[in-house]
Amino acid sequence: MRRVKTRIQLDIEDTPTHYVNILPYLKNPLPPPLNPATGDPIGPEALMALFPEECVKQEVSMEKKIEIPWEVRGILMRSGRPSPLQRAVGLEEALKTPCRIYYKREDVSPTGSHKLNTAVAQAYYAKKEGVERLATETGAGQWGSAVALACAYFDIEAMVYMVRISYEQKQYRGTLMRTYGAQIVPSPSDKTDYGRKVRKEDPDHPGTLGIAISEAIEDTMKHENTKYTLGSVLNFVLLQQSVIGQETIMQLDSIEETPNYLVGCVGGGSNFAGMAYPFIAEERFRDVQCIAVEPKACPSLTEGEYRYDFGDTAGMTPKLKMYTLGSDFTPPKIHAGGLRYHGVAPTISALVEEGRIKARAYEQLEVLNAGVLFAKTEGVIPAPESAHAIKAVIDIALEAKKKNKSQAIVFNLSGHGHFDMAAYGALLDGTLNGESVSTTSRVQSETVSITKG
Repeated sequence: MRRVKTRIQLDIEDTPTHYVNILPYLKNPLPPPLNPATGDPIGPEALMALFPEECVKQEVSMEKKIEIPWEVRGILMRSGRPSPLQRAVGLEEALKTPCRIYYKREDVSPTGSHKLNTAVAQAYYAKKEGVERLATETGAGQWGSAVALACAYFDIEAMVYMVRISYEQKQYRGTLMRTYGAQIVPSPSDKTDYGRKVRKEDPDHPGTLGIAISEAIEDTMKHENTKYTLGSVLNFVLLQQSVIGQETIMQLDSIEETPNYLVGCVGGGSNFAGMAYPFIAEERFRDVQCIAVEPKACPSLTEGEYRYDFGDTAGMTPKLKMYTLGSDFTPPKIHAGGLRYHGVAPTISALVEEGRIKARAYEQLEVLNAGVLFAKTEGVIPAPESAHAIKAVIDIALEAKKKNKSQAIVFNLSGHGHFDMAAYGALLDGTLNGESVSTTSRVQSETVSITKG
């Protein structure tokens, strides 16, 4: 094995003190959310019923940096921040590539993913307002786990609606949430009017993030002293994840490395934005290629339409301009539950339109095979979501090998796969299928062709 610095660790005092806000760095103003009834732009006051006031302020802020409360920093520091940046020497040698591959270890948090970065912040702001209960949805369970722990830290009740197919595939995720004290139900559920409606129409519905969001919002509106918390899509969530990219910049600077590629998986977009936005905000990284990776089973960026759409299935949210497959789209039952979302964050969508982010999509089989190779060479079993990024990294490294180009590739290992053994077991047993979807099979009114950037 080559003698290189394989683990770049910052001192605990290097935990970022401010969030990076991408809004001031967009070439054009972000299209505003719309009132679905009137089509008129809505102001921040319309969001106050759902979210803590400080989160709404961050959503619309044009400040380039927003201070992180000390109480939030303190919890992040005792929960694994700053996280390591690791050199993938084993993977490099297996690929025989001249590229240098690095991965940001978000899997080392107590809940096993990056999601705690924003869950702690949202719970803190809610607690400051006297909120006693948070309601949310979760796909694969990483977000639900983070909310459960954050609520435990601040003595807040947590109610989690978990997409039914993931609830069944990843039962120990539910156990983890309950251990932290959260209440969890599979969605669609019998706890809400909308959940009961979906189940009446289709008792075996696998669930979607859009349906789970609708249930969590309905729950929020019907319970006193309850706020809604979400793990992706909106700007305040993505900027609260920017601690990832800020740390990565410091770590790369410490070894005098400049990346050629930044890679991350994308469902709603929080882990990708958390990694990429601090780089996009700095002029010196203008030549870095940002690659967003999604499943072919839910190809929002690569096959979706850039238009206004609901963030949920019931149509309770304001309309957001984003890449979308249609809010009524039901993805195949892939194991990457965190990527089974019909839309993508408006800021990521805008950056794709500007040509500053490129997208790739992969099949489930090739993704999990990439995850197995990573596990064999690096010893870390990645979440199926993170394995999408790994597949793209492998392809980029092999493309560079053909051209004999030595490049630096950095990706976000957004979470571990310890609760995803059913997926890897099916792959190793030969019973896993590709579960892709084409534009002709989507549940939407029309199919369009899109040219980006």
